[in-house]
Amino acid sequence: MNNRERVIAALNHQQPDRTPYNIGFTQVARAKMADFYGDPHFEDKLGNCLAITTCEPKDGWREVGPDIWEDQWGVRWNRSVDKDIGVVCNRLVTADNMGALEPPDAGDPSRYAHYPEFIAANPDKFIVVELGFSLFERAWTLAGMENALMWMVEDKPLIHALLDTILDFNLQVIRWVCAHPIDAMLFGDDWGQQRGVIMGPKLWREFIKPRVRQMHQTVHDHGKHVFIHSCGKVDELFPDLIECGVNVFNPFQPEVIDVFEAKRKYGDALGFYGGISTQRTLPYGSVQEVKDEVRRLIDRVGKNGGYIASPAHAIPADAKAENIAAMIDVLQNP
Repeated sequence: MNNRERVIAALNHQQPDRTPYNIGFTQVARAKMADFYGDPHFEDKLGNCLAITTCEPKDGWREVGPDIWEDQWGVRWNRSVDKDIGVVCNRLVTADNMGALEPPDAGDPSRYAHYPEFIAANPDKFIVVELGFSLFERAWTLAGMENALMWMVEDKPLIHALLDTILDFNLQVIRWVCAHPIDAMLFGDDWGQQRGVIMGPKLWREFIKPRVRQMHQTVHDHGKHVFIHSCGKVDELFPDLIECGVNVFNPFQPEVIDVFEAKRKYGDALGFYGGISTQRTLPYGSVQEVKDEVRRLIDRVGKNGGYIASPAHAIPADAKAENIAAMIDVLQNP
């Protein structure tokens, strides 16, 4: 099997010859491992099974001030501390100006022009296009977290209007992306915190679920798979996500989700991607503890397919280099 075939087998809940895996890094962790291996190109040798790209326009991110980056919607991110994402530092949408919100151009050819070259460069990998900040996250980055949540209770027409504007843009992007020979779309939209769903399951089902269903159905209409990324304890939504057509859930945080129980309950209908602890084991565990955890996940969650082994998030700065190397060794040599 090649890496793409391994992923497809796993998504079909069949046992591949070995569990597929994918490893991503924050900037600090990437530099740390380049030093550890003495090789700035170490990522080329990882053997990742996924090839992930974006649908951002060519000038989708612009540095408009020192460490201040503006995205395609006009949201500004202060990256003076977090160089990978940053912290929102402006507010574009209020109750007074919602009607004036203009989405970006979904048909901008620069979003999709690189796909033929990207696909050709990764002939044996499973091709994934990521649409980040895809719904709730985009709403709160535009309006502020507190407003997005308060409007779900106090001004339902306003939050519906905002979410519908985002949805309409997303559906256009999805159709453009899925016209290309890719394998899956990955929707990033954090709904959880360490103890549960941020807005609670009732409001999630009222505001998020119907729109998620439309996005996922559009992907499936084009014959592609659906991956979703939501940090936090959101396992109470797994039946809803299965109903909405999710094929793979990420990041599968073991600190807040019992990954083995989730596999037992939902593994016949839902695939998982992640599961290796970035909050505990990689930063604080021993090399042997890392190896044991990765092998346990491969043996139990990876049994009968349905699993893409991976850290539960892009590897953070505080992960130990020797632990990261131990994880990579087990994934490459299970």
